[in-house]
Amino acid sequence: MMGHMTTLLLLCPFAFFTAVTSKDCGRPVLPDNAIAEGLQRISNPGVAITLSCKPGYSISAGSLTIVCANTGLWTKNDLKCDPVRCPYPHTMYNGEVQLEGFHQTEYKNIISYTCNEGYILHGHNSSECQEDGSWSTPTPECKPVMCGLAPIPEFGIIVYDKYVRGNTTEFGLGGTYKCLPPFVVTGNARGQCTASGSWTMPPECRLVTCPPPQPIENGYMSSSVQREYDYKESIKYGCNGDYRIDGVMESTCQETGEWSQLPSCKDPCTLGLQRGRIIYEGQKHWIEDLTPKRVFHQEIISVYCMNKERACGYAVSTQCIDGQLILPECFEEPGVLDYKLHASSLPSEIQQC
Repeated sequence: MMGHMTTLLLLCPFAFFTAVTSKDCGRPVLPDNAIAEGLQRISNPGVAITLSCKPGYSISAGSLTIVCANTGLWTKNDLKCDPVRCPYPHTMYNGEVQLEGFHQTEYKNIISYTCNEGYILHGHNSSECQEDGSWSTPTPECKPVMCGLAPIPEFGIIVYDKYVRGNTTEFGLGGTYKCLPPFVVTGNARGQCTASGSWTMPPECRLVTCPPPQPIENGYMSSSVQREYDYKESIKYGCNGDYRIDGVMESTCQETGEWSQLPSCKDPCTLGLQRGRIIYEGQKHWIEDLTPKRVFHQEIISVYCMNKERACGYAVSTQCIDGQLILPECFEEPGVLDYKLHASSLPSEIQQC
């Protein structure tokens, strides 16, 4: 009996020690987005479990192994699994890429595609970031809305902004309408292929004529026939005798039904000088040698003045304007005696300043 008790006393401390220092581990709490291989409900001390990240996630830090300790607790785990990132979407011409969420290109995030006005989406309108780091669908294209050829008004044409091939045109293409004379554009001369797939309303071509042209004083017209003239028809004018034309010689029938500005015939200027020398048409002339003694409208002559302080002469220009020739204040017409007897002392003949 005593021996049996002694045996129990010797075994009890060992059993007590085993129960206190060696415990099984329950199912571990795994880090977010982590998985474990061979995971069981109960694990014995010393059992090691290998961790990994779920599909769509990748390891960014921490250990891949946890161990069941004798305390019944798993060793501390600092594994961190971050979502896989997809590349930033390709540039979408004539459209927009809309990214959702703060981490826009992470696993499971969705992007949406839209096209600008006048363009049609060809492809999927959304895409999801997949576990392998690729998008579920390729970037779509935004193709322009197509129109037919522009409508042409009667007696008109359109000049496209760029070369058109075939019988279709793209959204945004424009053109300028023109009418064949004597017709003119009434309305907006510009046309465009719109987002609705049709061209804007073309203008009309209106017939334009001008009344018979008016004659000008001291002049003549290239035609004396009194009739109406069509748009862009023109008539030429000229001047009689010594009169000279001022303005454009040709007047044109405008789209307003009126003639462009008519020219006028301007008077020549009579040289009211009897004595002296002038520069005319690039040469020096004695006035008495000029026949006739006149210059035409807008022609320029130069007369000579005297610088008395320096005892030298200098030429001053003046212009004939519609029959008036104003002589410079410094000019003095030489007297008869000086002109005939002392011509060499005239301002035109002495040293020039």
